[in-house]
Amino acid sequence: MALTSTMYTMNVSLAHVDRGVYEQLEFRMAMHPSESPEYFVTRLLAYCLEYREGIGFSKGVSDPDDPTVSVRDLTGTITTWIEIGLPDAARLHKASKAAPRVVVYTHKDPTVWLRQIAGERIHKVDQIECYVFERELTDAIVEQLDRRLSFELSVTDGELFLNLAGTTLTGTLQRTALGG
Repeated sequence: MALTSTMYTMNVSLAHVDRGVYEQLEFRMAMHPSESPEYFVTRLLAYCLEYREGIGFSKGVSDPDDPTVSVRDLTGTITTWIEIGLPDAARLHKASKAAPRVVVYTHKDPTVWLRQIAGERIHKVDQIECYVFERELTDAIVEQLDRRLSFELSVTDGELFLNLAGTTLTGTLQRTALGG
């Protein structure tokens, strides 16, 4: 018998000072049985940091052609393709041909991955944005992960401040270059 996804209800008070985005977000997120809690938290944070009109999660891991998170315009065209983790070069190549903006968020050390994709053919590799969360931050959020989660997230100068269950967690968001 196949395992089913676990549904999470999120309430996020977002103050992304760097982008001028101040929103109260209420949404549901599914955690697939094959998804690690760290990946799930990275996907949650990426959604919050990229929040804008038209953002949405993919239909699920069963559809490999869709980005993990995307922003679509009113016609349904993908304007931002967002990947989580360390996607392979072929996926990044496909993404950069399909969308004008491609962003990768990861909770893992990208050192080996960057060496692996360095010689690969990736369309507009120098325009792909890659951000690395501090592992301590994602691990601390995982420890407090609950099916009903409410938190405040502020972002200032690349520094994240997350107030979760009366505890303030902080961490940086490090940008890493893929090309050159």
